Amino acid sequence: MMIRWTYAFADRPAARLGAACAFWTAVTGTRLSAYRGDDGEFVTLLADGADPSVKLQGVTEGDGGAHIDLCTEDVRELTGLARRLGAALVADHGDWAVLRSPAGQAFCAVPWHGEAVRPPVVSGSRLDQVCLDIPPSRYDTECAFWAELTGWERRAGSRPEFAVLLPPAGLPLRLLLQRLGEERPACAHLDLACADVSAVRARHEDLGASRVHEGAHWTVMRDPAGGTYCLTGRDPETGGLPAGPR
Repeated sequence: MMIRWTYAFADRPAARLGAACAFWTAVTGTRLSAYRGDDGEFVTLLADGADPSVKLQGVTEGDGGAHIDLCTEDVRELTGLARRLGAALVADHGDWAVLRSPAGQAFCAVPWHGEAVRPPVVSGSRLDQVCLDIPPSRYDTECAFWAELTGWERRAGSRPEFAVLLPPAGLPLRLLLQRLGEERPACAHLDLACADVSAVRARHEDLGASRVHEGAHWTVMRDPAGGTYCLTGRDPETGGLPAGPR
């Protein structure tokens, strides 16, 4: 297995990084690491009794979004595979690399440091999914790229515009690929699996988030730093949809 762990990255404007950190540590029941990077732009959310799987980055251009880090024992091998499958190399930092998928979604290949213990469910939810929002003209190519790069099992989603990539047991994050209804640049956002979406939404609103849109079994939210994410009606333990008709 080339991918040994994954990190969900919330990318937020640098000026609002403090607000993002306060919100996401509360939501995930974590605490902050020391800030890293030339401008203190990187920080990890540390989970007691488990290995971290969420990081934040302050960005200086645009409103941010999200991306995934793929952890591996051989960054060069993973980077080479990604490029053979159609990814573009954005920056080579020696022991880690920034790439873009064929549709233009940024992701990183980074070293695995032995992470193995998945963070727990917190207050009825778990941040367990990175959703890639893909324009229709690139959707099939993008699904094939991520499936081959990760080697994860691909399943049909709950609606025709969704495809799910399920990692091996123990890894903290799934990938959801969503076919957009219009042609626009690829982007990504974070999803939380919630036992009770309404209860989790109320808690998040108390922490400063706001509701944007109600979907079929999800709610689009905006965090205090301006980033969008989704609360989804799924089992926080398994990530799957509840049994029964929907």
